Amino acid sequence: MSRTFLTFVLILLGLAGIAAYLALYTVSQTEQAIVLEFGNPKRVIAEPGLHYKIPFVQNVAYFDKRILDLETGPQEVIAADKKRLVVDAFARYRIRDPLRFYQSLRNEIGAQSQIGALLDSSLRRVLGTASFEAVVRDKREELMRTILSQVNREAKDTFGVEIVDVRIKRVDLPKANMQAIFLRMQTERQREAAEFRAEGEGAARRIRATADREVTVIKANATGESEQIRGNGDAERNRIYAEAYNKDADFFGFYRSMQAYENALKAGDTRLLLSPHSQFFQYFNDAMGRGGGAGAPAAAQPQSAPGAAPQSDPLPEGEERSDIPLPTQGSASPGSTGAVTPQPQ
Repeated sequence: MSRTFLTFVLILLGLAGIAAYLALYTVSQTEQAIVLEFGNPKRVIAEPGLHYKIPFVQNVAYFDKRILDLETGPQEVIAADKKRLVVDAFARYRIRDPLRFYQSLRNEIGAQSQIGALLDSSLRRVLGTASFEAVVRDKREELMRTILSQVNREAKDTFGVEIVDVRIKRVDLPKANMQAIFLRMQTERQREAAEFRAEGEGAARRIRATADREVTVIKANATGESEQIRGNGDAERNRIYAEAYNKDADFFGFYRSMQAYENALKAGDTRLLLSPHSQFFQYFNDAMGRGGGAGAPAAAQPQSAPGAAPQSDPLPEGEERSDIPLPTQGSASPGSTGAVTPQPQ
């Protein structure tokens, strides 16, 4: 009897455990649930914890409370300026009303289809009012906010979801148009580059012409100044030579002879054939330059060159001669008359 009672109790406990397992369920922090009775919603469970249901009669559908992603494939859109664009966008949404979501979409697979259709429709409608430049660069953020507002308004009332964000990931041209547009852009850039090069070459020519003109003017001024300075130097040299000649004619003749010796007796391939009694060697034979050595003819008075002015009488002491021509560079010095010009062999 006791064994039969114990077996009966164990069976009751097992049935109670199975009933509790089938009747109790838990809802986590990230979930919300709907209790269904024969497929019809009975109540919404939004609070996390342990809950119960009628076994075999009721079942539970769970929905995520977190933000969910919605991906849409690339689609072709015609902009306001009649340019075709390939747009790829995505959205993020959250389930706010599980009951309406279940009644309209059933599950997340249905949400991908229905909300994706809303997003595609809004993309075509909004981007169709904007130009290509506005979509790609100028008003992209503003267009995404407009799409978000439209999709969120329709999805909240119809599906019980809140659209959190809408983003345009990529905007491209169709492959059929990309090559033509690329060639057109390349041609435009080449034309601009040619214009810039032409402008640069023109500016370079103007700069070079200005520089050449300035160089010519500077060289002309420098040449004029150099000639003026050279003339002043020659005049000063002639004045100094004239003063030296007037002060000591013998020393001036000696100095000029020394210069002639230096220029004529330089090392080289030139040879001189001169008589030792030549007037050129007057200072070798006599330190005073009065004539040659033994057997040399008596020193004659220096003859005036043809066309030279006749010699005048000596001037009193303290007065300078004013009618003596000024010596120039390369002229023969007094006392060097008869010097033989070196002849190369």
